[in-house]
Amino acid sequence: MPFVSGKQAFLEILKDEGVSVMFGNPGTTELPLMDGLAREPAIHYVLALQEAVAIAMADGYAQASGGLAAVNVHIAPGLGNAMGMLYDARKSGAPLLLTAGQHDQSMITTEPILWAELPPVAQPFVKWSTEARRLEDLPRLVRRACKTALAHPTGPVFLSLPVDVLNAERDLDFLAPTRVDPRIRGPRAAVRDLARRLARARRPLIVAGDCVAHGDALAELAEVAELLGAPVMTEPVASTCNFPFTHPLYAGAMPRLAPQIRAALGRHDLLFSVGGDLFTLSLPSDVDPMPPGLDVVHLDVDSWELGKNYPAAVAILGDPKATLPDVAEALRTELGAAGHPEAATRRAAQGATQAAQRAELSARAQTEAGRVPISALAAVQALAETVADDAVVVDESISSSAGVRDFFRCRDPKSFFSLRGGGIGWGLPAALGVKLALPSRPVVALVGDGSAMYTIQALWTAAHEGLAVVAVIFNNHSYRILKQRTLLLKGFSAEDGHYVAMDLDRPFIDFVGLARSLGVPGERVDKTSDVAPALGRGLASGGPYLLDLRIDPAFER
Repeated sequence: MPFVSGKQAFLEILKDEGVSVMFGNPGTTELPLMDGLAREPAIHYVLALQEAVAIAMADGYAQASGGLAAVNVHIAPGLGNAMGMLYDARKSGAPLLLTAGQHDQSMITTEPILWAELPPVAQPFVKWSTEARRLEDLPRLVRRACKTALAHPTGPVFLSLPVDVLNAERDLDFLAPTRVDPRIRGPRAAVRDLARRLARARRPLIVAGDCVAHGDALAELAEVAELLGAPVMTEPVASTCNFPFTHPLYAGAMPRLAPQIRAALGRHDLLFSVGGDLFTLSLPSDVDPMPPGLDVVHLDVDSWELGKNYPAAVAILGDPKATLPDVAEALRTELGAAGHPEAATRRAAQGATQAAQRAELSARAQTEAGRVPISALAAVQALAETVADDAVVVDESISSSAGVRDFFRCRDPKSFFSLRGGGIGWGLPAALGVKLALPSRPVVALVGDGSAMYTIQALWTAAHEGLAVVAVIFNNHSYRILKQRTLLLKGFSAEDGHYVAMDLDRPFIDFVGLARSLGVPGERVDKTSDVAPALGRGLASGGPYLLDLRIDPAFER
């Protein structure tokens, strides 16, 4: 048992848990940790200029790497700054070890500057939250935190680190990592029941959730879908590519308004949710999204989601990667080796529907390509046609997102990441985390102008780290999504077209100038025909680059 300080022990344990990158923004209570990092070259500290940037970078990194992300913030105000992006990380299930420095415990009674009880602040948005009170407890707490973050359902955890604990020295047993095997396999009897219901269904629909991509189960889900010929939709607010956008059975994303969901589900007699949220809604409605008589069967890694809002005839706690092959085997037992006798017909029909919808969308985009300001749909098509097939798309384009899942050719679980929690400002820094996790792949971030301004400091980190991410700003000079939602309220704004505090003008934001001041080159793009060449220059630059696309602020009333 080596004689070590708390700061050394903490970093040694992190290394043993597989951590090689730490995100953060330090202050005085983090100085012992920063001092320890001065002699720990195996952990690369990525500096953010604000805590929300640090959390979102860690979120993107955790999702793209599939491992634990470490992130450190500064005492109570820093943790407060982090909470919005911590909410997003909780919703995405990103396994984060979030730590914050705390005052020396000898000072706590006097309530020094910046002090607060930290674990209760973090607790609403993490799986587990605590404080290390003694150096002797530090190894056990860090090991427990790492195990908890990575166990199903994955998510952030929080540990407060007082200065005196990090500075203390003694003989310590670092203990060893524990991993809960994620490949939970559903019971055979329940799987057989599920397969029988799927086999009998005349119009089954599959809804895929993020646990499919996080568990690398796209191929397993595709096998089940193909045996049935069942269309696959992604959950309403999916943060990953849970089914290949290029697959003929892909039927798009589930909408977030209850009447639209009900209309989509009304064409089916059975809903098979594979980790899909049932349902994340954007606005209240008198219409229940679930049509009467629709059977629901549900497979998920989180027991809380099973039957949460609607009863499930079969509810299986299981990992898609481990359980879907059993579902496929049971389907072959029920239907024969070739699957459902109508599978090919169903697949052809869904493929034709998909092709027709995409052709119509493409024709519309081409019709709008001559507009100035740029049509968002035409811009998305031009961007998608320019990027390589191995590109990673990080999407927070919000009201400009139409066509993203149709035109981009995302087909693997690391090819697409999107804002799950809804707290805006995630996209720019998340893309940096994705690039750190996937350095060999091109990364393009699609970000709304309002979202970008929440975490524009991320551009400095991109320049400082030399991260080759092309940030595409969809600049419509407004919070257009709020205008759209306000219009649905059918109130005063709908009558006179006046929206309070939703325009980003007087002055307009100079994103190219902002980027340049933070060390990132860029250019303004005013025409659709210039989008592809500009993106090409950004990708070829070998470093961070920003495109300010001047998007038409108008929308359908």
